[in-house]
Amino acid sequence: MSADFIFRILGMIGFAIGGAFWGKSWGIAANVNATASTMSVDQYAFVIGSVGALVGLILTPYFTTRPMRALKKMLTTVSAQSLLSALVGLIAGLIVAALFSFPISLLPPPFGKILPFIAVLLFGYLGISLFVMRQADIFTIFSSLRAGSAAAPKEGAGGWADNRNILLDTSVIIDGRIADITRTGFLPGTLLIPRFVLNELQYIADSPDSMRRQRGRRGMEVLSALQKEPAMQVRISDIDVEGMREVDDKLVVLARQMRCPILTNDYNLNRVAELQGVTVLNINELANAVKSVLLPGEIMNIRVIQEGRESGQGVAYLDDGTMVVVENGREYMDKEITIMVTKVLQTAAGRMIFGRPEEPNAANH
Repeated sequence: MSADFIFRILGMIGFAIGGAFWGKSWGIAANVNATASTMSVDQYAFVIGSVGALVGLILTPYFTTRPMRALKKMLTTVSAQSLLSALVGLIAGLIVAALFSFPISLLPPPFGKILPFIAVLLFGYLGISLFVMRQADIFTIFSSLRAGSAAAPKEGAGGWADNRNILLDTSVIIDGRIADITRTGFLPGTLLIPRFVLNELQYIADSPDSMRRQRGRRGMEVLSALQKEPAMQVRISDIDVEGMREVDDKLVVLARQMRCPILTNDYNLNRVAELQGVTVLNINELANAVKSVLLPGEIMNIRVIQEGRESGQGVAYLDDGTMVVVENGREYMDKEITIMVTKVLQTAAGRMIFGRPEEPNAANH
């Protein structure tokens, strides 16, 4: 039985009783000078009571359950930091209003009665607005004071990273490298996974397409591994963004509201977020940044494993997945050879290395 139905029944009963009493009063007043066509008191009570029951049945949810549901949806879109800031700002505004209301209450009427009420509304609104607008600065000050007052911080204390949230995209969970990155300790803060991202991951895991289903289940396994990682805090939040259907759009808006970065490897999401001023942590850019730096003329050992696109080319791969294209390398298929780097090319897909076999190897062959 839904809450709407229960409140409709209660509203119907309440309005019916109220309408019956109101109709009885009308009936008594109407029958003071009664005529033949005048309804009796009981008829007035029945008619007005029936109208009240109908009004209560239809309108009760509009001022009971539906406003509460709308308020609940609005609160889920607001971060905990903003809610706390608004509450503190309201308390501060009411304290100032109470101090200010005492002297102005001594003014002659009607000012002494009206101005204190206006002061409460004004200072309450100003307190909420001020604390919400400057919440980042206020929390930074309190964090600095707390860190400065700690005489002997405990071993392993998180420091500033404890208050940092990082939003996770669906693609970065499915990718799986996030689990390895968190183990290194280079990613401070709390990994925040909104419920709509988890729902999209579950939808992919239940897909009829076997490839998508496999990727979704891999993402579920990665998420489970992240939650078991003791060095990292992972939190699933019910916070949502109303008025948007796409997950990427919700992530960008949520990141702007919470002032936190998005961790992803989606190129399109990366571009859209950057255009809207949102900080993006891209795993693909991190992987390219930590790859070994090679310069033309350096010597390296590789194993040719396949043929290249051009005639005579061979292809090898480094441990980090970097492709190495070997000139005239097809004749060294499945062999360890020494090459000299001739060119390093940076592309959108990653880094490519071009080289040619060293002369001693070619001669020995």
